[in-house]
Amino acid sequence: MLNIITAFAIILLVIAVGYLLNRSGVLRTDADRGVINRVVFYAALPALMFSEVSQTDASDLLSPVILVTLVATVLTGVAYCVISVIFLRRDLPTTAAGAGASLYVNAVNIGLPVMSYVLGDAAYMAPIIIIQAVLINPLLLAGLASGGVKVSQLLRRSLFTPVMVATLVGLVFTLSPWSVPEPILAPASILGAAAVPLVLVSFGASLGATRVLQVREDRPSVLTASAMKLVGMPAIAWGVGLLWGLEAEQLYAVLILAALPSAQNVYNFAATYGKGTIVARDTVFITTFAALPVMLGIAALFGQ
Repeated sequence: MLNIITAFAIILLVIAVGYLLNRSGVLRTDADRGVINRVVFYAALPALMFSEVSQTDASDLLSPVILVTLVATVLTGVAYCVISVIFLRRDLPTTAAGAGASLYVNAVNIGLPVMSYVLGDAAYMAPIIIIQAVLINPLLLAGLASGGVKVSQLLRRSLFTPVMVATLVGLVFTLSPWSVPEPILAPASILGAAAVPLVLVSFGASLGATRVLQVREDRPSVLTASAMKLVGMPAIAWGVGLLWGLEAEQLYAVLILAALPSAQNVYNFAATYGKGTIVARDTVFITTFAALPVMLGIAALFGQ
C-alpha cells in the first residue's frame, strides 16, 4: 500500500512545483508553458515511446488481460463520444480531449509502481503503452487537429507526428529479432525520462492560470470524463472480463488497470494543439486524486 501512496505523492509534489513556478512568475504565461509542451511533444515523449515500446516482449501483447482492457478502452471511448456529441453538444476537438481523458490511463509514472505492488509484476504496462500509442494516439491527435479537414487527411497527419513515428519505429524492434543498439537506446532513455516531469510541471503551472472546474462551459465534460474514467471504465472492464471468462486474478488486474487515473499525455496533446485543454487538464487532476480510493476499493473487493 505504501508504494501506491508514494507514487501518487511524487506526482502531486512535482505538480506543486509547476504551480509554484507559475505563482512566482517563472511560468506565468501560456507561451511559457507552451515551450515545455512543445519540447515534450516533439522530443521527450517520442524518445520515451521509442525506448519503452522497443523493449517490449511481443508475446505480452496478446494476453487475455490486455485484450479485455483493449475492448473496455474502446467501449469507454465510444460511450463518452456519444454522450459528448448528443447530450453535451461539444465540438469534435473538445470531445476528443474528453474521450482521451476518459480512457487513456497513466501507464508510466503511476501504472508501473502500482502494478508492481498489486501483482508483483508490471509486465502488463508495456503492452498498454503500445495500445495507447498505436491505436489511441492517432485518433486522439486527429480529433484535436480537426476543423474542416477530412478524416482520412487527419489520420494521415496524426500518423506522421513525432510521437507516432517514434512508436512505430519502436514497434518494429518489438516485432523483429533485432535489438536497439545501446548508443541509440541510452540517449533515447535519458531524453525520454524528462517527459513525465516536464509534463507534470507544465500541468501544475496551468493550475495557477485557471482553477479546476472554474470554466463553467467545460464542467459537464470534465465531470462526465472523470466519471467514465473512475467508474465507467472499471465497470465496463468488469463486464467484459466476466463475459471473457477471466480468472479472479486476471479480472483483478483488469480492474486495477481500468481504474488508473488519466494520463498527462492527454493534457500535453491538448495543450500542444490548443483544443480541449481545460477538459483534459481538469479530468487528469480530478482522476489523479480520486483514483487512489477507487483502487483501494477494488483491492478490498477482491480481498487484497
